[in-house]
Parts: sequence; structure tokens; C-alpha cells
Amino acid sequence: TDLPIHLILDGAGYHRSEVVKIAAKELGIILHYLPPYSPNLNPIERLWKVMNEYARNNKYFATAKEFRQHINHFFDDTLPNLDDALDSRINDNFQTFNFAS
Repeated sequence: TDLPIHLILDGAGYHRSEVVKIAAKELGIILHYLPPYSPNLNPIERLWKVMNEYARNNKYFATAKEFRQHINHFFDDTLPNLDDALDSRINDNFQTFNFAS
């Protein structure tokens, strides 16, 4: 296609590396960076919050294996049943503010 690809990235160092910028330019990909300290704009951060609520918050894991089991259980068993909850939490409905006058 003749249309460019727009890729939205957070501010991680590896996203801002010269290797990424050069490769994106060669491939015709336009990079857009989220503002610093704006996890609310990154949908994956919303998913991590849901995962933490179901699989990690206020829980003690004696081993790394037990921790992985809880995380895997969330993604394999719990997440597929959360459609309604995710629709209201992971979406493009961002709060907007009017400029102060």
C-alpha cells in the first residue's frame, strides 16, 4: 500500500534508539511517541492493571514458578471471561479537558 504505517510508542529507551528510528525510516513507518508519564494513554498499561487486580495484588508467591502460574492462569482462564469488564476499561474513551481561560 502507499499509505504510511503510523506506530505509537512509549518513551522506553529501546523505542527511541537510533536503530529503531533508522529501520522505521527505511520501512516507511512514522513513529509517534506518547508523552512522558502518560500510562493512561497506553492500552497495555490498562491491561496490566486488570491483570494485577486478578493475579498479583495482595498475594504472596513463594517461588517464581508459583508467580508464573498465577500470571498464566490469568491470561489462559480469567482474561477470556472478562469481556464486559475490559470493554469499559480498555478503550479509546480518553478524558479530555478544556483549556483554562
